[in-house]
Amino acid sequence: MPERCCTVLFLCTGNSARSLMAECALNRLGKGRFQAFSAGSHPMPAPHPMTLEVLQSLGYDTSGLRSKSWEEFSRADSPELDFVLTVCDKARGEACPVWPGTPITAHWGVEDPAAIVGPRYEQQRMFRRIYSELEHRVRLLTSFRPQTLDRLALQRRVEQIGRLSGTDTVSS
Repeated sequence: MPERCCTVLFLCTGNSARSLMAECALNRLGKGRFQAFSAGSHPMPAPHPMTLEVLQSLGYDTSGLRSKSWEEFSRADSPELDFVLTVCDKARGEACPVWPGTPITAHWGVEDPAAIVGPRYEQQRMFRRIYSELEHRVRLLTSFRPQTLDRLALQRRVEQIGRLSGTDTVSS
């Protein structure tokens, strides 16, 4: 029997950098086991140009990426969500809409690469570092089968991933 695809929504305030990078990473690394989306509480008009540049340099097709409002995912016809993961501290503290399904929620906060002011090479380095942190967490999420865990164990595992950095791993 085929495994059911888990749906994940990554939230950030502007949906212009971190949440888009996490969405791309999970859609690539989830290999059909996960379907990722991203949105923001106050979306920017467009993705940050450095987000697009870094993702393109990593081989992602960014032609369909856009900043979206989280309202798109709270409608009755929206996909049922299994996970809702905030990637910025601002979005974590906001009152979220009611999501379809009963998603597990956790905070995977990382620094805002769009806040970096400085030379272009410093901005690129920061965007790449944040992408790497998010990709590491996504790899950990995709390393286990959510359907094999009870809800409490799954909640703990996803929260633990959000507290990791670098090359940390999740304990069983």
